[in-house]
Amino acid sequence: MNATRRSTAPPRSRIGLALGGGSARGWAHVGVIRALAEAGIEPDIVCGTSIGALVGAAYVGGELERLENWVLGLRLQTVVSFLDFSLGSGLIKGDKLISFFRSHFVDRDIGELERPFGAVATDLQRGREVWLREGRVTDAVRASIALPGLFTPTQRDGRWLVDGGLVNPVPVSLCRAMGADVVIAVDLNSDLLGRHLRPKPARATRTRASPEPDTLADTVMARIQAGMSQFGINHRDGPEPPAMLDVLASSINIMQVLITRSRLAGEPADVLLTPQLANMGLMEFHRAAIAIDAGRRAVDAALPSLQARLNGVSDS
Repeated sequence: MNATRRSTAPPRSRIGLALGGGSARGWAHVGVIRALAEAGIEPDIVCGTSIGALVGAAYVGGELERLENWVLGLRLQTVVSFLDFSLGSGLIKGDKLISFFRSHFVDRDIGELERPFGAVATDLQRGREVWLREGRVTDAVRASIALPGLFTPTQRDGRWLVDGGLVNPVPVSLCRAMGADVVIAVDLNSDLLGRHLRPKPARATRTRASPEPDTLADTVMARIQAGMSQFGINHRDGPEPPAMLDVLASSINIMQVLITRSRLAGEPADVLLTPQLANMGLMEFHRAAIAIDAGRRAVDAALPSLQARLNGVSDS
């Protein structure tokens, strides 16, 4: 009599992908996802904070290729057109951006996505981390990207929510809570301290034939300074201080780097990817090609240890 043979193969480990916050540097996540797929690594669970939530939602919603094509076609003027300036609780309301995504990308309920997805936001009143795993995708993304001082907060269930990077810049903990056995995390802020205060190369003097600002920061600052001039606000004599956006961006970088280090020390990822993007500005969304390439290179550099980690877990 032949005994029934039972398979002794261990179940496949569930892979979680934690996509961190970092504003425009977040286009690196597209390169990370592409490179992982080419290596045969497909995450089962995807979580994101801020821009990581946006890219992660597009990925699990089957919209990554459309998103990639769109961001690669972004120009400075396009980015500026999305900046609906406000004098309320943020410089940018964000309505134009979210309206664009609602009309150009599929907006579904999170429960209808192809794989489990979660986004991180922060309860502004209580300072608590909020995990968004229900409701419309764009609502969750809008809450997660509400960077304080730049984007206005969004209200959900009676709470004002802002960027999840305030409390959990790289959401490893959410991935594990959703059942991931192995977590691949992407930290976009590892090399940023002091970036905005480093000496900048001299620029050619603009002429009447080329009056356009060199960067998005110049464009925003020109608008802000024009508004300040109406109130007679000028620099005092003496050394010129760093520009307002440089101070804001550097402060945000300090906050996110230190919080990220603290969270990852207590909740380490199994594999940590760190795209090198210190020279990319907070709002330079039109430089997507540079960020995507940095994401690919980060995966290539970590691929041997990543494959060893995945094989070691599956064979245990």
